[in-house]
Amino acid sequence: MPSPRLLPLPGKGPEDVVLTPDGKVVTGTDDGAIWRIDPADGSVERIAQAGGRVLGMHADADGSLLICVAGHGVLRLAEAGAELEVVIGTIDGVPLAFPSNVVRDDDGTIYFSIASRRWPFEQWMADILEHSGSGQLVRRDPDGTLEVLVDGLQFGNGVVLAPDRSCLLVAETGAYRITRYWLTGPRAGTHDHLVENLPGSPDNMSLGSDGLVWVGMVAPRNPLLDRLFALPGLFRRLSWALPDRLQPAPVRSTWVLALDFGGTVVHDLQRAGDTYAMVTSVAEHDGTLYLGSLSESAAAVTAVR
Repeated sequence: MPSPRLLPLPGKGPEDVVLTPDGKVVTGTDDGAIWRIDPADGSVERIAQAGGRVLGMHADADGSLLICVAGHGVLRLAEAGAELEVVIGTIDGVPLAFPSNVVRDDDGTIYFSIASRRWPFEQWMADILEHSGSGQLVRRDPDGTLEVLVDGLQFGNGVVLAPDRSCLLVAETGAYRITRYWLTGPRAGTHDHLVENLPGSPDNMSLGSDGLVWVGMVAPRNPLLDRLFALPGLFRRLSWALPDRLQPAPVRSTWVLALDFGGTVVHDLQRAGDTYAMVTSVAEHDGTLYLGSLSESAAAVTAVR
């Protein structure tokens, strides 16, 4: 991967980055602020305050945004400076505490992932260690009807809708795989795995202008974490009680993948995480890559070549 150019932010942890129709980059930080960045000069403007940890986002053609906010649900920002409105706040009367990523189809159908129904965002590592699979992939029809499409996800994360609407992809960060839910054809209503046994942890995903699925890879697989997954649940829960210094920690790296809808890896771009690390999102346009991170105080720009 070419060396990234940093776009400094007034806050930390731009977990997801999306591109708006006017070429700006939008992201959110851990203080609940939502920022619009001009990648040409690096200028930053705060356009909203979400009131909670901003996670996955989706930018519509009209410039409006759908935003996953921990503890609040899926919210909509119609325009810069507007009040955020709750689109999905509960499921069957239960608050939507940990929505992870979201995408909207042209007909108004919304698809979103839930990372965990047992742990809040602040304790996301507990869900990874417990490995109980309480994540979900959910559809909201234009009339407001909610349907769980896939249950039992291992930390459901990035969501991508195929351009031909044949399938929906969701990243399972805790299982090192990308799951595919079929929307049309003979397999409609079923799911399988587009790719399995990835060498690292997939996070947010996006559809690039090149038609590829771009995946932010948080870090390479941790051998200790892999060994913990093979142990009974009691031992995994006990590991959560260990001091931070003894728990599995991600290796600093800058890493993104791009796959086609057949599961073939087209791009595998990596570099040492000396200047930017823990890439949780990537958005591609005309060969330029925009990166987000859970740990940095900047977004970043690099290129496919």
